[in-house]
Amino acid sequence: MGFDATAPTGTSAPSAVLFDRDGTLVRDVPYNGDPALVEILPTVREAVDLLRERDIPIGVVSNQSGVARGLISLDDVRAVNRRIDDLIGPFDVWCVCPHGPGDGCACRKPRPGLVLDACERLDVDPHDAVVIGDIAADLGAAESAGATGILVPTPVTLVPEVVAAELVASTVLEAVELALADGAMGASTRRRRVTR
Repeated sequence: MGFDATAPTGTSAPSAVLFDRDGTLVRDVPYNGDPALVEILPTVREAVDLLRERDIPIGVVSNQSGVARGLISLDDVRAVNRRIDDLIGPFDVWCVCPHGPGDGCACRKPRPGLVLDACERLDVDPHDAVVIGDIAADLGAAESAGATGILVPTPVTLVPEVVAAELVASTVLEAVELALADGAMGASTRRRRVTR
């Protein structure tokens, strides 16, 4: 594995790593309220374990508009989240936006609310945090909050989203390795890609 592009070198590790849920940690099942359908994606367990080994707080920031649409309840969302905790160990914080796209809330990604809330609850500076997700809204929330965003594309990620992303990794584990690499923090103005 190597890095393509020039990013400034440094030694700072992130103060926290926040993950998108659906499509990043688990297979995306639209509006899933059934814990039995939870399927952890490849390399996620290893990525989370790596952060825990380094005592870096971890959290989840997730849009769940199915609540606003009446397709699932907040209890359903919590049940799915508990199942994820059961499968790969507990996250330090879960932040969920239950609103719809037209509700005008401050928390729905790409707005910064979820990231800021998670960082406040973890008592870390958002500028020292990393957000890992699979679509532009995840990176937009990171940027709006002052955090560093890393894109892990999936089949639903749009090509322009990949092209526009400053930091791109092929797996969640590679995204975490990039977040921990010298110079990843503060590399937000330079494009880096993890390549095999």
